[in-house]
Amino acid sequence: MADDDQGEQGTEAAAPKSRRKLVIIGAAAAVVLALAGGGWFFFLSGGHDGDKHAAAAPPPKPPVFVDVPEVLVNLANAPGERIQYLKVKVVLEVKDQPQVAQIQPSMPRVTDMFQTYMRELRPTDLNGSVGLFRLKEELTRRVNAAIAPGEINAVLFKEIVIQ
Repeated sequence: MADDDQGEQGTEAAAPKSRRKLVIIGAAAAVVLALAGGGWFFFLSGGHDGDKHAAAAPPPKPPVFVDVPEVLVNLANAPGERIQYLKVKVVLEVKDQPQVAQIQPSMPRVTDMFQTYMRELRPTDLNGSVGLFRLKEELTRRVNAAIAPGEINAVLFKEIVIQ
């Protein structure tokens, strides 16, 4: 029986230790959940400070546009095919007015680059929106090369006719 008394006392002593562990684990879990909830609120709600900064920021400057003289070229065809022409009116989009003064003296060079590039195009090169996108990107690259170190944002089509 003495052995039974010691067994019961051992069980009673183990019970408070396990309760203490459960309380500590429960408190730690509550702290972790509180921190996670606070972090979620802080990061995902975004606060209202961003609205104040966005309202205080000055509005962006509108871009400036520079007209390029109309270009009319005949497209490269295989011998015996009907001659087709490409007529293009474009404008250059620049960041601000001082860049216009840099571009104007280089306009003959820009027109020459447009002419020489577009004379090598075939009608199939201009098929669909992909063809026009490639043409726009290539013209932008060539203008940036012609007016370096200046830079334009984009070449925009005002009119494009293939006849």
